[in-house]
Amino acid sequence: MRQALSEGGRKSPQILDFIDAPINPTIPCLFTVISTFAGCGGSSLGYKWAGGKVLAAVEWDKNAVETYRLNHHGTPVLHRDIATVTAEELLTLTGLQVGELDIFDGSPPCQGFSTAGKRQIDDPRNSLFREYVRLLRGLQPKVFIMENVSGMVKGNMKHVFAIIMRELKASGYTVKCQLMDAAYFGVPQHRQRVIFIGVRDDLMIAPTHPLAQERPITVREAWQGVADDGTGGRVGPHTKIYQAMRSVKPGDTQPGHFSHTRLRWDTPSCTLKRAGGLGHYHFWHPALQRVITLMECKRLASFPDAFIFPGTISDAWNRIGNTVPPRFMQAIAAHVYATVLHPAQTASAPAATSE
Repeated sequence: MRQALSEGGRKSPQILDFIDAPINPTIPCLFTVISTFAGCGGSSLGYKWAGGKVLAAVEWDKNAVETYRLNHHGTPVLHRDIATVTAEELLTLTGLQVGELDIFDGSPPCQGFSTAGKRQIDDPRNSLFREYVRLLRGLQPKVFIMENVSGMVKGNMKHVFAIIMRELKASGYTVKCQLMDAAYFGVPQHRQRVIFIGVRDDLMIAPTHPLAQERPITVREAWQGVADDGTGGRVGPHTKIYQAMRSVKPGDTQPGHFSHTRLRWDTPSCTLKRAGGLGHYHFWHPALQRVITLMECKRLASFPDAFIFPGTISDAWNRIGNTVPPRFMQAIAAHVYATVLHPAQTASAPAATSE
């Protein structure tokens, strides 16, 4: 992928080829993936761009499943509560045996850990990682990748984090966890997430995380040539919200409304998060008196322009607010393949014999 050097020798952002990147690329399969808590398929798209083949996905939200199926052709989706899914069922569906899967992916719902919420240790949403662990132990993949919000490693949530690490390691994996920001991996958005990478003990390879790859892509750069799809919700000049918008400078938030933010041209976006039925009103254009459009939002989350979000605008915002940005997962998956899966494949290949 072409890159140029900017002032000071730093690499400029990747060419924004995710804008036109194929959603279903026809490239050789380097590794296999099963994705749980798959959402609309942001992480699945990242795996595919890195050379992976997603053999199956699990998701319970109806709109997320519809979105996944519209975009990810050829990947069967189990539209079910993960508690009803068994490892045996996934193995039968994919034609794999225990231990053959390369990567087991999952982003258990994280609202109970979020810094935007009350961060209750006993929040029932915090227990869903146990379903992930149950399937992990049944499938015994070579590697697992699990994503969660930064709040997991802050304050009183550190106790829950310790429990999660203990359970993952007890499943037979060497585990490393790191707080990462998607803005340093080709995503025009600051999005801090905790990334767990586990490597099965018998492979005897220590997991590592990729280093920051490039300077962040700014909102201005991400929106080059973007079309106005009409979803920006321009605000009438006599409304209260219009007056509020006029008083908020780029990079600031509306007084008394923490989540109403005007973006800046010269930095990546702030974290785009779901915000119920009014999520699309919470992020304002850097210069115009309107909220950002769905097409602009897709760019900031590193989705191709052609990626389809069915349903309402609020549905689309909720999907994007919950997703793992594709470019972010592409960087993580490519690193895991290069440092773990490829060396493991090479080590297990039969030695060449001479006649």
